[in-house]
Amino acid sequence: MPDDDEISPYAMLAEPSEEINQLSRRVIGICIGIHRALGAGLPEEAYEEALSMEFDVQGIRYERQYRIPILYKGRCVARVRLDFLIDSMLVLEAKSVDALTPIDRRQVLRYLEVTKLPLGLLVNFNVVLLKEGIRRIIRSEPIS
Repeated sequence: MPDDDEISPYAMLAEPSEEINQLSRRVIGICIGIHRALGAGLPEEAYEEALSMEFDVQGIRYERQYRIPILYKGRCVARVRLDFLIDSMLVLEAKSVDALTPIDRRQVLRYLEVTKLPLGLLVNFNVVLLKEGIRRIIRSEPIS
């Protein structure tokens, strides 16, 4: 722990804007509503379709299965798909698995690095209480 006169190594990390934080809270609320209605144990596609329906009803702009290129030495070596790119500023990955793994978290972090977005949500719908399945992932890049 730094002394009072020391600067924390985390002090200069980028934090999501209030606009992005508000959007993420809204999306989390939608996820909770879907989970209450559908429960756990369904395939990811069911939750993704329900999310699309709710985003449409609530007027939230999104792109589903948004493709991003992965570059190696300046050349595209693959294209990966984000489950959702919401309002061009938030990544949402929906899962329905027994447990989230470090690889799941790393996947979202990699998507944030590639898209240069500050915040992603990793949501596992296969839990008893959804709050146990929600992970906010922040791309920690120093402010320049």
